[in-house]
Amino acid sequence: MREVLNALKPWVVFAGCVLVIAVLYWAQAVLVPIALSMLLTFLLTPLVAMLERRVGRLPAVLVIVTLAFTAFGLAGWGLARQVPSLIDELPTYRENIRQKISDIQGVSRGGSVEKLQQTVDDIKEQITKDEPARGTEARPVVVKPEPVAGLWTFPTTLGPLLGWLATAGLVIALVIFMLLEWEEMRNRVIRLFGHRRLTVTTKALDEAATRISRYLLRQSLINLMFGVGVGIGLFLMGVPYALLWAALAAALRFIPYVGPWVAAVAPILVSLAALEGWTRPLLVMGLFLVLELFANLVLEPLLYAGAAGVSQVALLAAVAFWTWLWGPLGLLMATPLTVCLVVLGKHVPGLEFLATLMADEPVLDPDVAYYQRLLAGDEAEASDLIERYVATEPPEQVYDAILLPALTYAKRDSGEGRLSPEEARGLMEATRDLIGDTASVMRGKAGAGPVADGDSPGVDPTRVAILGCAADAEADQLALEMLRALLEATPFALEISSARALSSEVVKKAKEQGYPVVCITDLPPSPPSKARYLAKKLRATMPDVKIIVGRWAPPRLRDDQPDVLLQAGADHVSATLLDTRDQLARLVPVLPRVAPAAAGVEAA
Repeated sequence: MREVLNALKPWVVFAGCVLVIAVLYWAQAVLVPIALSMLLTFLLTPLVAMLERRVGRLPAVLVIVTLAFTAFGLAGWGLARQVPSLIDELPTYRENIRQKISDIQGVSRGGSVEKLQQTVDDIKEQITKDEPARGTEARPVVVKPEPVAGLWTFPTTLGPLLGWLATAGLVIALVIFMLLEWEEMRNRVIRLFGHRRLTVTTKALDEAATRISRYLLRQSLINLMFGVGVGIGLFLMGVPYALLWAALAAALRFIPYVGPWVAAVAPILVSLAALEGWTRPLLVMGLFLVLELFANLVLEPLLYAGAAGVSQVALLAAVAFWTWLWGPLGLLMATPLTVCLVVLGKHVPGLEFLATLMADEPVLDPDVAYYQRLLAGDEAEASDLIERYVATEPPEQVYDAILLPALTYAKRDSGEGRLSPEEARGLMEATRDLIGDTASVMRGKAGAGPVADGDSPGVDPTRVAILGCAADAEADQLALEMLRALLEATPFALEISSARALSSEVVKKAKEQGYPVVCITDLPPSPPSKARYLAKKLRATMPDVKIIVGRWAPPRLRDDQPDVLLQAGADHVSATLLDTRDQLARLVPVLPRVAPAAAGVEAA
């Protein structure tokens, strides 16, 4: 029964999404004003909070709402006044437009454009010759009733206007009451949805309010600066109605990506019609291009980089979705609504896919992304991931954070049959190359030159030789090579025993050479049986040797029960390479300094 329910779960989720979208479309007459009111409430809440400390909640709300909607009304009234004047002046630009057309025809004369025009004219002439005389045709008589003047035309004339006024009045009333009862609304939502999950609900509400308010305020500031720049530039160039185009540019820039370029179309066309020559129309195009680049590259990263928390691709898809669903108002509200969906995906169980698809945070941890690139055979991008990590984090952590987890993932997938022997071999070869590249990057980060095998910069050549033993697979041996690279700047020289050597051969070599420390590597998730057996034999043969076992792995695969290895004779069980290095550093005062026979060279 449970398997059937699990199989049906994706279809239930899909059906639920379809039902929600249908309700949003069907109830848009009610939901759009509410959503627009919420949007304005988020925009005005910080301003109300600043004024509330001085005059109280009710006066602050009334003052801010009055100023905001008065500004909106004046802007709409100004646009309504200037647009008819512009339309009336368009016929006066007829001569200038003809001159522009003549210039274009002069450029195209003798070329393909002229030939195309001649062909079109010939076709028109032929069609005219073939048509019968129009004067002999009977034309039907259409009787149109005269429209009845009077009160009967009142509904058809003022009906749409009353609808807009009713919607505007509803939005204003909702904004006022939402601002007055903001805390009460928040508490009701918490009581309804988050009584048993108070922490999660509080975080979700706070994050949504903070992100949306911050985005809207900073976007409004940037758009205002953009509009001012457009207005000043167009006025200096002599473009008619510069204030109108500045207001449109500031308003349309709330539409992501396409808004500024839509706002640029009208002033460019007017400049072509009203201004003589081609210089100033080209300057108008350059003005919009420069201002938009400045806003995108300077102002937006400076003021609200990552404020929305939505990836660029997801935002484009969301803009298309909300525009299809709610029309122009959906286009305007696309970003805030998408931010709310991302916040819900972060905090509501069952909606995690929303945050995964739309959030701008990396969906893969660095170690998982690195392993995925190795599986894809893309060593170049895997190397880039390492370099980016070293550039922002302590370099010595790169092995434990990125390279070593990939080995444990490969070992796990090989054991479970998800990785073929050929794929595992290729991954190990790529890892060996990247270990060398990482060591070079770390030396460059530390300001040291290239280091030959067996030498370490700044230390006595007489170093403490320690023996490294791979318990099982090639991955264990590669992990020892990471440890050797990490020990370059320490008094230790690690000699790595071959992964093909038998336990008896390793014990014999350790005794003959007199190594004071033996490091055994056995990466999870394999059981530590081989490491336990080798530690037991070493302890029985060399009672004074220091035995360190490396069960190095990321937290999700880490072995949390080292007692078995400690009981077998190990002195210390490490979970990370850095822990192993630190443990060796603590052993330095009590260990004799013995020159390594072939430091850094793989032992037989």
